[in-house]
Amino acid sequence: KADFRKATRYAYHLKVNVDCHYVDLISLKTFLSQNRPFILGLLGNPNLMEHDTFTDLLWAVTHLDEELEARTSLVGLPDKDLAHLDIDIGRCYDHLSSVWLSYVENVKSKYPYLYSLILRTHPFQENRTPIVS
Repeated sequence: KADFRKATRYAYHLKVNVDCHYVDLISLKTFLSQNRPFILGLLGNPNLMEHDTFTDLLWAVTHLDEELEARTSLVGLPDKDLAHLDIDIGRCYDHLSSVWLSYVENVKSKYPYLYSLILRTHPFQENRTPIVS
């Protein structure tokens, strides 16, 4: 529990710096557009609205989707606009790290077999593998 509290505090204050020069904005726009009905459905679920951090994540993703959708082209955007999108994408990552930790803590207590796989394969480690060694 102490490790989760420490990690959650760290994640809560984490500010991810994104550089859209290295982001495939067209693929991101396509992905978000294809998943828009699912995300909006989650926002409409009254059970999920009670979880503030998850709701904040959904609103951040929805906003990013709207920002990308509003642009007729994502090629050749001015640096100032790319900096704006950097902030929007970073906001999604910031919320995602906190929500992910909450999910992992819940899985650890209720579904230890799932937790074992998460420990071996999560993206925050160098040598991830599903293989038990």
